[in-house]
Amino acid sequence: MLKKLAASIRQYKKESILAPVYVTLESILEIIIPTLMAYLIDYGINEKNISYVLWIGLALIVCAILSLLAGFLSGRNAAIASSGLARNLRRDMFYNVQKFSFSNIDKFSTASIITRLITDVTNVQNAYQMLLRLAVRSPIMIVFALAFSFRIDARLSLIFLAAIPVLGIGLWLILSHVHPIFVRVFNTYDKLNNAVQENLHGIRIVKSYIREDHEERKFAGISQAIFQDFSKAEKRLAFNMPLLQFCLFASMLLLSWFGAKEIIAYNNNPVVGLSTGELTSLLTYALQILMSLMMLSMVFVMIIISRASAERIVEILNEGSDLKNRENPVYTLKDGAIIFKNVTFTYAQKADKPILDGITLSIASGETVGILGGTGSSKSSLVQLIPRLYDVVSGKVTVGGIDVRDYDLESLRNQVAMVLQKNVLFSGTIKENLRWGNENATDEEMIHACRLAQAEGFIRGFPDRYDTYLEQGGANVSGGQKQRLCIARALLKKPKILILDDSTSAVDTETDRLIRQAFRKEIPDTTKIIIAQRVSSVQDADKIVVLDDGKINAVGTHMELLQTCAIYREVYESQNKGGILHA
Repeated sequence: MLKKLAASIRQYKKESILAPVYVTLESILEIIIPTLMAYLIDYGINEKNISYVLWIGLALIVCAILSLLAGFLSGRNAAIASSGLARNLRRDMFYNVQKFSFSNIDKFSTASIITRLITDVTNVQNAYQMLLRLAVRSPIMIVFALAFSFRIDARLSLIFLAAIPVLGIGLWLILSHVHPIFVRVFNTYDKLNNAVQENLHGIRIVKSYIREDHEERKFAGISQAIFQDFSKAEKRLAFNMPLLQFCLFASMLLLSWFGAKEIIAYNNNPVVGLSTGELTSLLTYALQILMSLMMLSMVFVMIIISRASAERIVEILNEGSDLKNRENPVYTLKDGAIIFKNVTFTYAQKADKPILDGITLSIASGETVGILGGTGSSKSSLVQLIPRLYDVVSGKVTVGGIDVRDYDLESLRNQVAMVLQKNVLFSGTIKENLRWGNENATDEEMIHACRLAQAEGFIRGFPDRYDTYLEQGGANVSGGQKQRLCIARALLKKPKILILDDSTSAVDTETDRLIRQAFRKEIPDTTKIIIAQRVSSVQDADKIVVLDDGKINAVGTHMELLQTCAIYREVYESQNKGGILHA
């Protein structure tokens, strides 16, 4: 895990090295200062040697200034290094998510990925900054302060050694009980983000069904769970400070008690005992040691919190796409001919029943094929195998006579344009959204694609026309307008295969007819696959595939299926009789 995180430091290695170097310099200077103070008291003030006081005073000023400068530089470099790590982690995670297949995306929820990109990375950033400074400073301060303390008086310094195991055991007990809580609380954060995202995305539905109270209760329940977990963790962490203060005050009291006796002995015989300056140094070193232990405990707390976050980040970084190019992939699609050979597919490896079972189907290049079937008949699953959004479990799918698994993924998907059931438009102008299909498309090409998709008319009605700004998700256009813009975007790819997954459901039958008519006339060589609920949308197709429960029930033209397929005939009659024409 640490190796994976360290790989994201990259161009910030210099700052990551300089920060501990400056911290080390700062710590050494702070260790020297108490010894200089002892010399100042014992050989300057007590001896009334003004010249010595001035020289030691000057040395103290120089040490303090250098320590301050080293502290500033260490803080600056640590801030740059930790912010850089966070930047690279977010970049690496986001770039890796872009490579995910649909099955990889199914594994992580959108809310969970957002939490990992924001909250978890921030936790790791804070922990890294503390590691570069406090985790370096505290051990150095403890080791050198102990060394200087033993040089002054070994017996009194044993007081510090007695405090260290007490603190160590106490901290280990506290932190070992806190980590599982933080693991749980960050998973709850995923649920909170998911609830907020879902609510905001469907706010119109929430308001139309007057479900605000239900959403508030759901949000409050998740918030309460986070509150309870954090409260439990903080209660356990609260024992940290009393433990540190107990060790600090106990050490200071013992040091003062025994130190006073040593000073009396020194006054009687300077060969034995402890001078006033030396006791002052010991007290300062005691404070430095115990404060360093306190800082170290803070580092441990931050590491415990960030460990759960780090594990979640590495999960994303380690997740590899299960759809990869084979060696020497094919980069060119000959045509849009598609063949399914005894295809079986399932989303889960251990599913009891396949989503698609024994699919065998042949589609000639340039053909228009309609796919009809009830809800859950796996229409969308079937077409998602063509651009290799998922891989088959058994059998194979070929495009242009070549197994889709043998193609370069980018080359294959560049020649297959899909307009999915859930149409997505991004915040930006209509032009910017259309150019997702072809970033180099000219204005003339965009206008032509919009005419084919029957979108030119309503775009001309906007004051800014193609420069009209679309809100996130296309919230400021109607469902039918959104569908037509998505179709135009797909056409700009000039694909060999065009797949419309129920993507004209929000347009009227006349507009639907005009779109299909434009397809026949303008893109006759493109293989067109139309998934629809309305028979009228597919009845003029070269052939229609009827799916039922993941299997092909029948294949034929409109007239053939009326004669031979009970399912097709039933759907047709239900939509054309009883006063519910084209329901």
